[in-house]
Amino acid sequence: MKNFLVKTIANAGALAVAVWLLDKITLTGDSTGKEIGTLLLVALIFGVVNFLVKPVVKLLSLPLLILTLGLFTLVVNALMLLLTSWLADQFDLSFHVEGFWTAVLGGLIVSVVSWALNVILPDGD
Repeated sequence: MKNFLVKTIANAGALAVAVWLLDKITLTGDSTGKEIGTLLLVALIFGVVNFLVKPVVKLLSLPLLILTLGLFTLVVNALMLLLTSWLADQFDLSFHVEGFWTAVLGGLIVSVVSWALNVILPDGD
């Protein structure tokens, strides 16, 4: 449970950095508290998407992953971010990613920052 919480916080931090760096990834709210709550809910959705959907997509795109020497992972990460944005919209959360190329760059930022935060933050083991 502690490991899940740490990963969710790391995802929230990574998504916050992507929102901060890219103008076309937006997170709006009436107050800072609501923005933080929305960010945590979006991080939770992002974690569930990465846990359930991403392995299936990676398995189905394995030939492309091999052919591109893993660079297709950027496209998979972008699709997961776009799916998260769509799901956030379905849950009436104010998080939006505008466009595929923004999602590619956002996915790259989220991946790097999430990796760095997971190295720094303690895990639950």
